[in-house]
Formats: sequence, structure tokens, C-alpha cells
Amino acid sequence: METLQATLFLFVFVPLVSPAPPLQQQPFQFEEYDTDVSMGSLLQQDYEMQSKDIIKDGTNISLDTSLRLQGDDSQLDVPPTKDTNLPTCLLCVCLSGSVYCEEIDIEAVPPLPKETAYLYARFNKIKRIAASDFADITTLRRIDFSGNRIEEIEDGAFSKLLLLEELSLAENRLVKLPVLPPKLTTFNANQNKIKSRGIKANAFKKLTNLAYLYLGHNALESVPLNLPESLRILHLQYNNITTITDDTFCKSNNTRYIRTRMDEIRMEGNPIVLAKHVNAFSCLRMLPVGTYY
Repeated sequence: METLQATLFLFVFVPLVSPAPPLQQQPFQFEEYDTDVSMGSLLQQDYEMQSKDIIKDGTNISLDTSLRLQGDDSQLDVPPTKDTNLPTCLLCVCLSGSVYCEEIDIEAVPPLPKETAYLYARFNKIKRIAASDFADITTLRRIDFSGNRIEEIEDGAFSKLLLLEELSLAENRLVKLPVLPPKLTTFNANQNKIKSRGIKANAFKKLTNLAYLYLGHNALESVPLNLPESLRILHLQYNNITTITDDTFCKSNNTRYIRTRMDEIRMEGNPIVLAKHVNAFSCLRMLPVGTYY
């Protein structure tokens, strides 16, 4: 009987002194782009990192119990916003200079790693872009904020992004455009609430690399002024454009002027009858898409 009790005593207490599971030797990596990070993988890694603390405290918590407590959806009630203590690269996917923060319900632009070149923050709940969001990230080349709730962009928010080439603010709630960086080649502000008074007269004049400009599905009453010569594609469909002049695309004082780079202008869905303004298109190689009768 005494031998049996000794055996049981050893059986019960051996797990308490067994060595902790080893920490992962390889860094946590993503082999392909996938914004839906597996919760199970993150919880398993978190368990392994905390296992030593559990043993030191003398607390006997099993793996199943630990994962059940941490993996219960009802307990994960902390929204991934800028105010959380979680690092950006745990909320998002950081990979080779690109940061993917898509569909994770963030309400503000997260702090970005140094030398970030590409930021994808589509389909979140961001309402405002502050000047401080990109003050120290001058290496950005592409930003995509499509599908958020942006109503305000603070003055100078993009002023230091001298390398930025592509910017998408589509599907937001903007009523005016911010000052745009000088090297943009593509700007997308489709499906906002922008009116003509929300675009400054020289907003696009100095953007000498701008080739693709998307302003469809807004509330514009006229075509933006001073469009750069570099423009190839211009989308203005489904606005409220009622007027156009001979100088909108062409130069009324120069009958030989040809806008050689312009390949496409979309103006369908506007209340303007384009056939009444034929001189406005005399310098174009192709007529705009829209209503002519």
C-alpha cells in the first residue's frame, strides 16, 4: 500500500516540474499575402511565449484550458485601433516594405514601421487622416484607403510624401480634396461627396506625372480646371456636371493644339448634353463617353 501511494504521488507531481515547451526558434512568417490571419496560430504562439511564466508561478494550467480561455470570442472584445497596445505588425501583415491592414476595423491610421513603401488599409472604419500619420514615413509610394469612412484629411497630411505615386481615397465621405503630393501618377476619389467648390483651381495643375484621375460618382457641377498634359484617363461619370467650356480640355486661342496623351474621358450619367459643346472636344483624339442628344 505504501508503495502504491508513493507511485501515485510521483505521477501527480511530475507534470509540475517538467520542462516548459521550447520557444519557437523560427520567426513568425507569412509565406503569402493573406489578411485573414489564423487566430489559432496566433494563440498557439502566445501560449508558447507565456508557458515559462505559468510554470514559474506554479499554476497548473493545461494547454486546452489556456487556449480555451484565450480563444473564446466573447473574451476578445478589444477593437484593434490605434489606442491598443498591440504592435502594428501584429494587427496587420507586414511583409517586405508593405503593410496590409485590410478589414480589421481600425478607426485610425496605425503607426507604421520605418521605410514602409506600400500601405493597404481598405475596408476599415477610419474617419480622419492627420498630418502626423505620415510625418516620419517619407518612403511611401502607394496608399490605399478605399472603403473607409474618411470625412476629413488634415492640411499637409500628404505634403511630405514626395515619393508617393498612387493614392486611393475611393468609397469614403470626402467633400473636398486635400493638397496632393507632386509625383502622383494615379489618384482615385471615386464614390465620395466631392463638389466642385471642394477642388481648388490649381489642385491638379502641378501634377505633371498624373496619368489616371478617377472622380466618378461624386457631386461635381463642372469639370476640374487646369488638368495636366500628362493625363491619359479621366473618369467623371455620374456627377452633376452641367457646364463645360472650350478651355476645359483644349485651348480656345490655339486651334492647332492637340491633347495627344488623353485616351479616355467618361462623362456618362451627367445632365449635360455633350453635342452642344463640340468645340470643347476639338483637340481630343476621341470624343468623351456621354450623352449627345
